[in-house]
Amino acid sequence: MKQVINLMLFGLLLVLISCSKSDAQPSIPKVQLDPPFDGTIFLDPDIITSSDPSTFKSLAYAGQAERTMFDRRVDDFITLTPFIFNANYTDGLSIEIQINPEFKNVAEAEIQALKYAEVFGKLPTALRSDVKTSWIHKGTEPFGGGNNNLLIYIGQSLEYENDGILEETLVHEAAHSSLDEYHSASSGWINAQKLDPSFISTYARDNPEREDVAETYLLYMALRYRSDRISSSLKATILKTIPNRIKYFDTQNFKMYPIK
Repeated sequence: MKQVINLMLFGLLLVLISCSKSDAQPSIPKVQLDPPFDGTIFLDPDIITSSDPSTFKSLAYAGQAERTMFDRRVDDFITLTPFIFNANYTDGLSIEIQINPEFKNVAEAEIQALKYAEVFGKLPTALRSDVKTSWIHKGTEPFGGGNNNLLIYIGQSLEYENDGILEETLVHEAAHSSLDEYHSASSGWINAQKLDPSFISTYARDNPEREDVAETYLLYMALRYRSDRISSSLKATILKTIPNRIKYFDTQNFKMYPIK
């Protein structure tokens, strides 16, 4: 009798195991699609153009004083006595523009300060809100953002200008200074990354914590505020690839003056 009971219990256990397996839903890991682009600054030169309005109001020379500036040519921070200009904007923001003393004299330095102060003013308030300084050097090195700064090399700038993407590049770099700290590690942004089918670019995918916000923001701005300047295929690709990132940015109430 005990043997029969044991066999019955064993059979019941097999039935329960079988039912449990058939009812369980398989765990299917999410497969990320390949990003549609290598980098976003190269996609459209008309998101911001040289003819767009600028919030730049005035520039004042403040003399030369010791400052610590980063220079990619030596891959380090260096202490110099740059020419200093204070750029003021109609939305109440200001940027201290530091011109490397290699520009020789105030007149030559002022040409550079005026040029970039005007371009900076084309960026929306949200992107200039945490930009406190700009370091401007000679040479051809990549631009940089972060450190509450915009890092510029005039040789590289000419290449961006020839390609029509100077302003687009500055959108990317300013996003590093004004947006990364608040968004790149936020739970909302990370959740959007997980929900979206892919990253917008391979640069963002390969550097998700450092580059995803900056790579995404330019195309977010194009989609929401310059949709008449981009192709329908680019719009469709943005919406298909990063819909949850777009929704996340929509909730941030960015100050977009003078773009909007």
